[in-house]
Amino acid sequence: MDLHKTDPEFIERFEHFAFNEVPNEENQQLEGKTRYMAILATLIGCDGVGAYKEMLPKALENDVTPIMVKEIVYQATDYLGYGRMLPFLICTNEIFAESGIELPLDGQETTALENRLEKGIEAQTEIFGAHMKEAWKAGHINRWLAANCFGDYYT
Repeated sequence: MDLHKTDPEFIERFEHFAFNEVPNEENQQLEGKTRYMAILATLIGCDGVGAYKEMLPKALENDVTPIMVKEIVYQATDYLGYGRMLPFLICTNEIFAESGIELPLDGQETTALENRLEKGIEAQTEIFGAHMKEAWKAGHINRWLAANCFGDYYT
């Protein structure tokens, strides 16, 4: 649906605010790539699939790489859950296919199944301090956070 035709007054004001006023606010500018990465992450967080579909091509035009996009989507799994992330992964793949971006993308893993817990513990310790070296032993949730959230995704 073309909002320029159905809602011209609204879209004129929205586009002016979102694409002129906000990015040009003195001393508040973000580099285009950073701005669009934040927009994509925010839209995933608020379950804004329709707006995400509109913004993803703009993000790609503003130097957000396909790998960056996938990492943003993948990171959402730990924070929002698979169910909330999945529609964004699907529409990302659809938009990539429409844009001629070949899937799968080159692998980006930095851990293996055999060392993800260890690498996750290292990341947590570096970020939060030495007390995190043993935190994973406090229960399965802590182990999952170390291995999955930090070992699989953060690293």
